[in-house]
Amino acid sequence: MAGLLTWVVRNLDAFIGLLLALTVATLGLNNGVSQDVVNSAILLVLGLLAQALLRDRLRRETAEREVRQVIRDTRDRLAELVPQMGEITGPEGALNRAREAIDSISMVRVLHGSEVGQALAEARRHTDRWNFKGGTGTYTRAVTLPDCLEHARRRNATLHFAIEIIDPTDEEVCERYARFRRSLAPDEPGERWTVDRTRKESYATVLAACWHRQRSGLLTIDVRVSAQMTTFRYDLSSSCVIVTQENPQTPALRIDRGELYYNRYNIELQYSREQSRRVPIEAAGQVRLDDEPSVEQVRRLFTALGLPLPRSFGDREVADIVSRAIQARNPYA
Repeated sequence: MAGLLTWVVRNLDAFIGLLLALTVATLGLNNGVSQDVVNSAILLVLGLLAQALLRDRLRRETAEREVRQVIRDTRDRLAELVPQMGEITGPEGALNRAREAIDSISMVRVLHGSEVGQALAEARRHTDRWNFKGGTGTYTRAVTLPDCLEHARRRNATLHFAIEIIDPTDEEVCERYARFRRSLAPDEPGERWTVDRTRKESYATVLAACWHRQRSGLLTIDVRVSAQMTTFRYDLSSSCVIVTQENPQTPALRIDRGELYYNRYNIELQYSREQSRRVPIEAAGQVRLDDEPSVEQVRRLFTALGLPLPRSFGDREVADIVSRAIQARNPYA
C-alpha cells in the first residue's frame, strides 16, 4: 500500500488526468454533463498529458547532463591516475616488487623437528649427485653417503659425491671448531669435543670416502679440506638444497631446484670447493683397504693422500678412526 501511495505522489499530474478522463467519460456516457463540459475536460486532460511529457523530457535531459558530467569527471580522474598506476603496476612498480618479495619468501621452506630428517631422506632417494659442506661430516659418512649409494645401486645409476670438511691437519681450525661445538652444548653428555676428536671425525670422513669408492664402481667422489670452518651444513642434491646447523633443534631451510637460490647455493658451494685444498682421492688406489682396514693400511693411505696423521696418534687412535669411518653411527639417532 505504501508503494502505491508513493507511486501516486510521484505521478500525481498523470493520475489526476486519468481520474478526470474517467469521470468525464462516465458522465458523458450517461448524459450527465453537457458536450461543452466534455470538450473542456478533454482539453484539460490533454494539457495534463502534455505537462507530464514535458516533465519526463526535462528529467531525461537533466539525467543525461549528469551522466555526461560523471563521465567527464571520471575521465579526468583516470588521466590523473595513469602515471600513478604506472608507478604501481610497471616493471619497477610497487606491485611488482611486492610480488617478487612474496615469491622470494615462497622459495624457502622452513623445516622443523622430524621434517628435517624426512626432507633429507627424500632428497637421497632419487638423486644422482650430492654436495656437502660442513664441519667434520659425521652425519654424511654415517647416513648420507651409504644411503645415496644404496639407492644408486637399486637404480643401477651412477652417483657423484662432493665433500668439503675442515682440514684435520690444521690444528687451529680444529681448535676453533671444537670450541664452537662445546659452546653449543657445554653440558652435553658423552664424548667431549676436543681438537683430537675433531681431527678423528674429519679423518674418519676421508677414510669412509676412500673405503666406499674402492667398493663401488658407481661412485665418483671429490673430497676437499678447508682451513675455514662454517657454522652451517649444506646438503645439495639434484632436487633441493637443505641448510642445517649442528643443533638438531634449530629449524632448517629447504630450497627446491628451479628456485633462484638453489642455483645461488650451487655456485657458492662450487666456489668454496675451489678455495679449499683438494684431497687426491685417486691416490687411495695405491692402498688396498680391507673390509676392516688395518692400522698400517690407514697410515699408508693418509700419507698417500697428503694428510699425514699426527705423531701423537698411536695405534689406538688410528683404530678409533677406523671404527668411526666403517661403523659410523647416526649422531642424531
